[in-house]
Amino acid sequence: MPEVERKPKITASRKLLLKSLMLAKAKECWEQEHEEREAEKARYLAERIPTLQTRGLSLSALQDLCRELHAKVEVVDEERYDIEAKCLHNTREIKDLKLKVLDLRGKFKRPPLRRVRVSADAMLRALLGSKHKVSMDLRANLKSVKKEDTEKERPVEAMSGMEGRKKMFDAAKSPTTQ
Repeated sequence: MPEVERKPKITASRKLLLKSLMLAKAKECWEQEHEEREAEKARYLAERIPTLQTRGLSLSALQDLCRELHAKVEVVDEERYDIEAKCLHNTREIKDLKLKVLDLRGKFKRPPLRRVRVSADAMLRALLGSKHKVSMDLRANLKSVKKEDTEKERPVEAMSGMEGRKKMFDAAKSPTTQ
């Protein structure tokens, strides 16, 4: 069977056209939804809040209206505060219950600890902060052992007792006298 190259069913320009049409339709839907929300909000506010008629009211009537509005605001503010407090209490309680559930399940897994190699400089930098530039080369401070020192100690170690101590005393005395 000979292989025949098939053309794509949708060309790139057709895809682009379809994308732009879909975006235009989505924009229309979004704008319509936004307008519906605004209309619903206005309807709700008109239903809940009557318009104020302040024309033709005397000073005492206006003051009474203000007192009444302030009282309503205080009541609503108290309710809002109580609801907020209940909500905070409930969220804390939910968080505590979630922790208890996790404790009961045994979900807490300890991560495997890894050894970390940190140089002395890095430790000092972490402890003292970046402004202290102290470099510690611990290897430089190590005592270096020379071969001559080890050779001198061998014969002395071989002799025990008073003879060994006498020879050690003589060896220490002889270089200074010369």
